[in-house]
Amino acid sequence: MADQARARKLAKRIQEIVATAVEREIKDPRLQYVTITDCRVTGDLHDATIFYTVRGKTLNDDPDWEEAADALESSKGLLRSIVGRGTGVRFTPTLSFEVDTVPQASAHMEDLLERTRRRDAELAEASRGATPSGGDNPYRSEDEDQS
Repeated sequence: MADQARARKLAKRIQEIVATAVEREIKDPRLQYVTITDCRVTGDLHDATIFYTVRGKTLNDDPDWEEAADALESSKGLLRSIVGRGTGVRFTPTLSFEVDTVPQASAHMEDLLERTRRRDAELAEASRGATPSGGDNPYRSEDEDQS
């Protein structure tokens, strides 16, 4: 079992190698809009999970997730050999690819926060000029209780 620091270093190196290979070395047009976002390596350094995201061709275009997944799957062997040459480890880890859902979760969270801000602004506007139901001082003081 390798130490955690070595696994992190190897994961970072694999991420850099795969990102560079996808961008410059692999000539598959389906990988044109793929971005490698993260990599995790198991403690025994035998398996690497590479996270990726896909952007659309235009701002309003939905990304083609299946096409990107197929392209990554078909280039897995070539990528593994490139990783083996680039890392110099005795055993080149097997590669698996997973969609990175952090950007979608982050966008959803931003949407929720924006809706909450709007609702808070509406409530602040509705409460402007309102007076408490108990008058200026809705709390009783000890002097009022004794009389």
